[in-house]
Amino acid sequence: MNKGIIAKLITALCACAIIGVLGACSPGTAASASKTAEQVNRAYMSQVNEAMVKLDENLDQFVDATSRGDVVAMRTQADNAYKTLDALAAIEAPEDMKDIRDQYLDGTGKLREALDSYIDLYAEAAAAGDSYDWSAQSNRIKQIQAKYDEGVKALKDADATVAEAAAGSGSSASK
Repeated sequence: MNKGIIAKLITALCACAIIGVLGACSPGTAASASKTAEQVNRAYMSQVNEAMVKLDENLDQFVDATSRGDVVAMRTQADNAYKTLDALAAIEAPEDMKDIRDQYLDGTGKLREALDSYIDLYAEAAAAGDSYDWSAQSNRIKQIQAKYDEGVKALKDADATVAEAAAGSGSSASK
């Protein structure tokens, strides 16, 4: 997982917090309703951020296990990542955040597929022992990595959507 994803989420959360403060300064009932919606959105993004930080840790440990060729540790770390992905999917998204939630779930689904594929590949290699021909698997590895990269891109796209929405709200809140 790219550390930039976490940084963008934190930036988006800070932007949402600033927007919330600006919204609280506006008089009237509309501001109160908006403030409530903003608080709900911030709470959702905070939960998403926590899940993404945990997922990043899980993926780092998966990569470490992969670099050692430790299929058992790969499976354990993938299972930990899946628990985090399931927790992310279980977070109730506010109505105006459903599209963003779907983007995150798309990315995490692709990551899940890639992790499973990596485990299958390394399990086959472990079963074959020294006779395993990694060069014959280069195309398969590229396909798995492409799926992983698609997942990371979907997560980055979700982050960008959040950042754009926060920037857009910030400009309208200050008008």
